[in-house]
Amino acid sequence: MAERDREAPQRCCSYHTVQRRLPVLRWLPQYSLGWLQLDLIAGVTVGLTVVPQALAYAEVAGLPVQYGLYSSFMGCFVYCLLGTSKDVTLGPTAIMSLLVSSYAFHDPAYAVLLTFLSGCIQLAMGLLHLGFLLDFVSCPVIKGFTSAASVTISFNQVKNILGLHNIPRQFFLQVYHTFQRIGETRAGDALLGLVCLAVLVGLRAMKGHIPRIHRVELLSVRISRLILWATATARNALVVLFAGLVAYSFQVMGSQPFTLTGETPQGLPPFQLPPFSKVEANSTVPFSEMVQDLGAGLAVVPLMGLLETVAIAKAFGMVLGLTNLLGSFVSSYPVTGSFGRPALSGAWVQSPARILVLLSLAYLTSLFYYIPKAALAAVIICAVAPMFDARIFRTLWRVKRLDFLPLCVTFLLCFWEVQYGIVAGILISGVLLLYTIARPRIKLSEHGVLFMQPASGLHFPAVESLRDAMHRWALAVSPPRCVILDCTHVSSMDYTVVMGLADLLQEFQKRGVTLAFSGLQDHVLQVLLSADLEGFQHFPSMEEAGK
Repeated sequence: MAERDREAPQRCCSYHTVQRRLPVLRWLPQYSLGWLQLDLIAGVTVGLTVVPQALAYAEVAGLPVQYGLYSSFMGCFVYCLLGTSKDVTLGPTAIMSLLVSSYAFHDPAYAVLLTFLSGCIQLAMGLLHLGFLLDFVSCPVIKGFTSAASVTISFNQVKNILGLHNIPRQFFLQVYHTFQRIGETRAGDALLGLVCLAVLVGLRAMKGHIPRIHRVELLSVRISRLILWATATARNALVVLFAGLVAYSFQVMGSQPFTLTGETPQGLPPFQLPPFSKVEANSTVPFSEMVQDLGAGLAVVPLMGLLETVAIAKAFGMVLGLTNLLGSFVSSYPVTGSFGRPALSGAWVQSPARILVLLSLAYLTSLFYYIPKAALAAVIICAVAPMFDARIFRTLWRVKRLDFLPLCVTFLLCFWEVQYGIVAGILISGVLLLYTIARPRIKLSEHGVLFMQPASGLHFPAVESLRDAMHRWALAVSPPRCVILDCTHVSSMDYTVVMGLADLLQEFQKRGVTLAFSGLQDHVLQVLLSADLEGFQHFPSMEEAGK
C-alpha cells in the first residue's frame, strides 16, 4: 500500500512531463464536438489563404511554385502535435522567402539543403538554450530589416505587374532596369495586376469594418455578415481564382494577354533525403562545396527564422527546428511561424488547412497553369506592404534618437545585401550598448561632502570614466574634496573595478581626503571586503552617511 502511494505521485509527475513535451495530450482529451464547427470553418479559411500565398512566396524565393506548397504542410503535422498556441501557423513567409532567394541561388537543391541545415542549427540552439543570443538583436534592427524587406519584395513584384521579363533580382539593378524598360509594359498584365491590387485592398479594408455577429440578430443578417467575412478573409484565393478564370477564358478564345505561371508538376513530393550533393552537367557539387556556397545563409536564415517565430511565441525554437528538419525530407524550403494566417479556435484548424494543401498538390496543380503572375504579384504586395512600419522612424526620432542610427543603417544596407544590413545594425546597437556601460551617467549632489551616484552598474569599461569624474570633481579642485560613492545601483563588481577602486583609495589618501562607500548590496560588500582594500570605509545607506 505504501509503495503504491509513493508510486502515484511519480506517475503523475511523469505524465505531466510527457504533457509538456507533447502539448497535444493536454488539449485532445478536452476536445469537444462544439469546437469542431469553428475549427472546420477556420481551417478551410486558413487553407484558402495558405495555398495562394504559398504559390506567391515561392515566386519571391525564386523557386518553382510547387515548392511553396511543399513547404506548407509539414509545419501543420508538427505543430498539431507540439504546438502550444492555437493562433500560430508554420509555413513559408515573405521574409523567409526573401532570405532563401538571397542564399539559395534560385536552386531547389540549395533551398532544401538550407532547410535541413537550418533545422539542425535551430534544434541545437534549442537543446543548448542559446536563444538568449536573439536578445542582442534590437527592435530598431528588426524594424529596419522588415521595412527594407517590405520595399524589396514589393518592388520585386512590379516586373510581374508590368509583365516585364529578364529583370535582375538585385534591388538597385532591378530599379534601374524596371524604369529603363517601362515602355515594354504588357497592357493585359498591368491592367489585371492593378485590378487585383484594388480588389485586395478593398476587401482588406472591408474586413476591418464588418460588425461582429450577434445571436440576437436576424438569421439573414448573420448569414450576410458571415458571407462578407468569408469573402474578405479568403480574398487571396478568390482573387487568384477570378484571375485564373479570366486567363482561361482568353486561352479558350485563342489569345492570351497575360503572363501565366505555366506547368506545375502534379503529385505529392517524394519523402527522400535532402540533397547532400548536386549533379550538374559535367560534374558533381559535393556537400562541403554546397555548404561553402550557402555561406552566411547558414547563420542568417536559422537566426531570422527563430527571431520571427520567437517574436510570436516564446520557447518555440525546438518546434521550428524539427519542422524544418522534417520538411527538408519533402522538398520544403525554410519556414517559420506566422500570425498572418490566424486560426479561430482549437488546434485542429491545422487539419483542414493541411488537407487543402495536399489536395492542391495531388489534383489541382494542372489548374495552376492558368494563374497569371500579375495576380500572384498583387497577393504578395498586399501581404508584405503592412510590414513597412513608417511610424517607427518618427517614434524613435522622438523617443531616443541614437536608436535611429541602427534602424537607418540596417534599412539602407539591406537594399545592398541582407546580411550586411543585419550585421551592421547589430554591431551599431552593440556599440551603443557598450558605450552606456563604459560611460555611465553619474549624478552629483552636495551635502558637505560630494556625493557621486552612478546611474547604472559598474563594469570594467567604466573604470576610467569613474576615475576621470573623481579627478575632475574632487581631486583636481583646491582644496581636494571628500567623496561618498553611492553604489545603490551597482549590482555586481568585477576584478578590474575592484583594482580601480583600490587605486582611487590610494590617491585620495595621498591628498588627505576620504573616499567612502554607501548603499552597497550585500554581495558587492563581500567582494570589496574580500579584496582587503586599504582605507576602505562604507555606510549602510546614503541617508545614514549624510548624518
